[in-house]
Amino acid sequence: MSKIESFKDLIVYQKAYKLAMDIFEISKSFPKEEKYSLTDQIRRSSRSVTSCIAESWAKRRYEKSFINKLTDSLGEENETEVWLDYSKDCRYIQKEIHEALLSEYNEVRKMLISMINNADKWCL
Repeated sequence: MSKIESFKDLIVYQKAYKLAMDIFEISKSFPKEEKYSLTDQIRRSSRSVTSCIAESWAKRRYEKSFINKLTDSLGEENETEVWLDYSKDCRYIQKEIHEALLSEYNEVRKMLISMINNADKWCL
């Protein structure tokens, strides 16, 4: 395993970033009437997963701050799952795409929970 020098080296960040980009591409096909609701919301929450990871990395000096930002990331991950459910139920994405994305987000969620539960191993 290579040394982690930046939040960008974290596997959880890399997975979440790829998922946010996948959602960006998929949401391009959402109806125009969803532009200011579902499309904006799912893009914002999926991107916030990664931005909160980046913020948590910067706050590693203080364990409570680190955990707080990771908890925010976890909340954004959960919110993204809700928007994915709406996307499927409104028939904007196929069931298979929905399931694949949820499976990937399940991995991200588990990694975030592990980091929260083992914050002392990550903090300075």
